[in-house]
Amino acid sequence: MITLNNISKTFKVAQRGKGAGAALKAMFKRDYKHIRALDKVSFRIDEGEIVGYIGPNGAGKSTTIKVMSGILVPDDGECDIMGYTPWKSRREYVKNIGVVFGQRNQCWWDVPIIDSFELLKDIYRIPASEYKRTLEMLIETIDMQEFLHTPLRQVSLGQRMRAEIAASLLHSPKILFLDEPTIGLDAVSKLAVRQIIKTINAERKLTVLLTTHDQNDIEALTDRVILIGKGKILHDGSMQKIRRRFDTHRILTITFSNHQEPVTFPDTELISWSGESAVYRIDTTKVNVSSVIHSLGETLEVLDIKSESPPVEEIVAGLYQEHGI
Repeated sequence: MITLNNISKTFKVAQRGKGAGAALKAMFKRDYKHIRALDKVSFRIDEGEIVGYIGPNGAGKSTTIKVMSGILVPDDGECDIMGYTPWKSRREYVKNIGVVFGQRNQCWWDVPIIDSFELLKDIYRIPASEYKRTLEMLIETIDMQEFLHTPLRQVSLGQRMRAEIAASLLHSPKILFLDEPTIGLDAVSKLAVRQIIKTINAERKLTVLLTTHDQNDIEALTDRVILIGKGKILHDGSMQKIRRRFDTHRILTITFSNHQEPVTFPDTELISWSGESAVYRIDTTKVNVSSVIHSLGETLEVLDIKSESPPVEEIVAGLYQEHGI
């Protein structure tokens, strides 16, 4: 469905030193720096996949999305999406995709959200019966009824993002590109947006490419991640495989009857001790979790034990560190 082959893109950026002298010089002669945003990027995404596209700021994520959306023309390489080359057949192609940029609006700022939807219906030439059916489904799925007739500028950030996602799905696209869809949202709104994406994907077999810095989005939504750094694809594989490679520690939280003297073990870091509870970080490559639990049971009157994997942020950070980004 989506195939990128050796896509490259370079930007020419003007450079200027500080001070009035440098500003005056720049009026007559500018210095430029060439930035390689994408360097022979290649990957394939099949129908119905939700793929996380991750990397640090400036890695090339948004540039890739813009190339795949037909907004940018690459310097080199091939891109085939549903049989279209995005920047060559843009009018026909965009009928098949939806795009949500977390920091940009596609609904109009000063008009009720429903009016923006009506305008998008005309832009995409959606038949009235199909529009009505899709809108009813989206209102129910995304829970938009209470703010549907409110101008976009008067709704909360979470409601705005729900409206943006609905707007991108009105014409029933086959592919959805999401660029930082949960940026700035509170915990409740993030959960709502994630549930919307999962529901639409399951019901319509919608293909989703998601870029985000919120690693919990990746954990909640994707089975596969593509890591890009300095314009190059550095890793493409399942989240499960990444966990197996970098999940080398366990966080052990224990509560027990009063015991003031801390209990320590080799190759195990005592993170906190309160006299009635403790948190340990265990290096599973050197020590077995069950042996630590057994030793704690012999020393303390244990009331409860909880063993957790490290947060997904730590695992992704390990992947970044491996590739030097």
